[in-house]
Amino acid sequence: MTAFVCAGYDYDLDVAEPLVSLLPSVVHVPADPVAGRDVAALVDLLAGEVGARRPGSRAAAARLIDMLLIASLRHWIAAAADPEASSWLRALRDPQIARVIALLHDRPADPWTLDALAREVHVSRATLARRFAELVGEPPLTYLAGWRMHVAAQRLKHSTDTVDTIAREVGYTSEFAFNRAFARHRGQPPGRYRRSARTAPARDAPV
Repeated sequence: MTAFVCAGYDYDLDVAEPLVSLLPSVVHVPADPVAGRDVAALVDLLAGEVGARRPGSRAAAARLIDMLLIASLRHWIAAAADPEASSWLRALRDPQIARVIALLHDRPADPWTLDALAREVHVSRATLARRFAELVGEPPLTYLAGWRMHVAAQRLKHSTDTVDTIAREVGYTSEFAFNRAFARHRGQPPGRYRRSARTAPARDAPV
């Protein structure tokens, strides 16, 4: 007898899109005892929890499904992802470029320049520009602009802060400049985006 376990995720596209956009429509990870032993172990544990009536089985199954998703993504990154394709995921293998990405993610409001980023990771401006563009597929400040819009979109959806407050949180001193940048990136101004996001149904991501 074959048993199928199906699960679904609710996800915020504004947060998940940088990863989801890189994934193929199907990720297949064999649960063999050698290359996929971590997956095989998780599947065995999950089989023991699904349908069980023991205390905590539902919570345990949910956490195991999370772990199974993480393990599947790890296998895809290691074995199936194109190692030559430019993306932030590829860039994480380079310690200095990974550090730059971490800085941009952690401190999007800082007035970053190429010189300032280069100083943080102790490389020349030219070296940083070349390596970042080669690995990520776009210049550092272009990547930062896109990340700021991802953060702003999430804040517009899930907070009651004013547009001016959110603009400053992502590095804009002018609400007008932020409105223009957001509309250019998202296709509509922040206020309209907030209203439509809050009335839209949740998006499900099948796993």
